[in-house]
Amino acid sequence: MRVLVWQWGKRGAGPRFGVELARGIATLPGHVALLSLSTQAEIMVGPSPPPCDLPMRTYRSLGGLLGRVVRAPFDIATMAARLRVLRPDAAVCAMAAPLDFVMVAALRRAGVPYVAVVHDAEPHPGDSVPLMMTLQRHLLRHAAGLVALSGHVAETLRAQRLVGQRHLRQGFHPPFVFGPANEPPGAHGGRLRLLSFGRLLPYKGLDLLAESLALLGPETEFELRVVGQGPESPPLAALRRLPGVTVENRWVPEDEIGALLAWADALVLSHREASQSGVAAAAIAAGRWVVATRVGGLAEQLEGQHALLCEPDAASLAGAIRQLAVRGPEAAGTGIGDSPDWRELGLAVLDALPEAIRT
Repeated sequence: MRVLVWQWGKRGAGPRFGVELARGIATLPGHVALLSLSTQAEIMVGPSPPPCDLPMRTYRSLGGLLGRVVRAPFDIATMAARLRVLRPDAAVCAMAAPLDFVMVAALRRAGVPYVAVVHDAEPHPGDSVPLMMTLQRHLLRHAAGLVALSGHVAETLRAQRLVGQRHLRQGFHPPFVFGPANEPPGAHGGRLRLLSFGRLLPYKGLDLLAESLALLGPETEFELRVVGQGPESPPLAALRRLPGVTVENRWVPEDEIGALLAWADALVLSHREASQSGVAAAAIAAGRWVVATRVGGLAEQLEGQHALLCEPDAASLAGAIRQLAVRGPEAAGTGIGDSPDWRELGLAVLDALPEAIRT
């Protein structure tokens, strides 16, 4: 079976997720994986871009996005013709992006069914793309099958009545590997190194993190880096005032993520809500501990990993950090051997297709 994996995001985890999923499907006997990425994707303009069978010129700004919407009828016709040349038997949307409606229409013209991998079923507070969930619902309604990346997301899709008679399969986010193997946590011999990494948005619980650190007191020796991009806010200001804490409000390029994780002993996810976490998947692959609140799909994602789970309140989060500091972040290993892999996710994706297509 020839399977086209597409992901038309520009920055963040989406393009890499698409690349890894295509590689996982390509390892399955009797399957050929094709890949479609945005030509503006960070991973495509880097030093080692992946092979891309169907590049898509997307946009660089909001004005560019509006321009692509205006010319969508022409893009749909062109994309349908390109699909007929590639001859995929099925397609997979690895992660929703604004221009997916173009691919959906082109696939329908070419007679190609598709599966959508669903990372989030509801918008997070502070998400910046207007109408993104409306666009995603359009994507899901026309899909032949769905794959939810956590039980939490699957339950939400059922509650939203977006499943219907289609196959809904549950998968898990496999580890993201950035760079070579790292030294184990604590090998630096200094005080506990904590990392809060990702978009600096309200649902990440940065206020909760600041409150929990204030409860630790001087007897818990640590240093924390808060790294990511987002609007300036009172929680960021509160974190900057705390001793041992630095805030780096900036976009982190892909080629820096490996070094950032290697610096840390543990990743801290102080989320107030979550579907699952690509950052947690990267920390697992890097052999880092994860301290996380027990919300959304985080608990099921981190089950069996080197993780300390706590309630989404300051006292519980402070207790988990204190526990890690007292016993020391002993080697967490790679974590990959006990984690779902991309081949597994590829199998879940194919299983979401109707049986007549699979056979």
